[in-house]
Amino acid sequence: MAVPVADRARAWRPRALATSLWGVSTQSSSEHARLARAARSIAAQVTTPPRVGLVLGSGLGSCGELLRDARSIDYAQIDGMPRPRVEGHAGRLLLGRIGETPVVAMQGRVHLYEGHSPADVVFGVRLMITLGASTIVLTNACGGIDAGFRPGDLMLVLDHINLTGRNPLCGVHEPELGPRFPAMGDVYDGELRAQAERLGGELGIKLVAGVYAGVLGPSYETPAEIAMLRTLGAHAVGMSTVLEAVAARAMGARCLGLACITNRAAGLPGAILDHAEVQAVAAASATHTKKLLAALLR
Repeated sequence: MAVPVADRARAWRPRALATSLWGVSTQSSSEHARLARAARSIAAQVTTPPRVGLVLGSGLGSCGELLRDARSIDYAQIDGMPRPRVEGHAGRLLLGRIGETPVVAMQGRVHLYEGHSPADVVFGVRLMITLGASTIVLTNACGGIDAGFRPGDLMLVLDHINLTGRNPLCGVHEPELGPRFPAMGDVYDGELRAQAERLGGELGIKLVAGVYAGVLGPSYETPAEIAMLRTLGAHAVGMSTVLEAVAARAMGARCLGLACITNRAAGLPGAILDHAEVQAVAAASATHTKKLLAALLR
């Protein structure tokens, strides 16, 4: 019997993780056991299992203000949780509600270019799913490749191109974290994207859509590299998101990608490639991002 779109994530999710932290054995494989230990270290503060996990990227940490009655947990207090080493990523886990929806939010993420492993990069997303989240919203700050994009635009991610040279599913297969060869034909959920488009229109928020190219970093791309990415079909480029999306889909979660265009990419007129500028533009666009997330998660 066909599984309804809205139920696919729950149907696909491995049984051990569907029981969340209240039934995960630490006797299983290593990464799964690490997640169980992390979940147990904050179990007393998880009064209601979250339905949605939210990753707040560079300059978008203020979107955490959307959560009411939020509990804040520093990453240092979570057993095994990797900590960001780059400015603009606070390193806190928030547990609260947006409307009536229980939400867990990461204020900051870790990146491959900081020296973290792929497993560390996706650990936070896997932890949110272990806690109960069946939908993951991935936000980021990125450079616009499409000539029609302007700094401050919000881009709904249609698909991605993983050019990091890494995949979080490599290594010993851990069935609790998903199938060995998960399909990636619908990484970013079309139904969620359609809802975001509708709400954006109602709120008067300009939304664009495109393919996100994930690169290793930390240096910004050269004009020749941007020309290559454009030829490959990318509309924006950044240094995060793709590994998290792969790991989340492997575990059966639905994904929505929301990228803030903070600058025009190298070689385009008006291109400003500076981390402080990226953070400033992302912070300035946070008002629209908050409105959209609030409407969507309610």
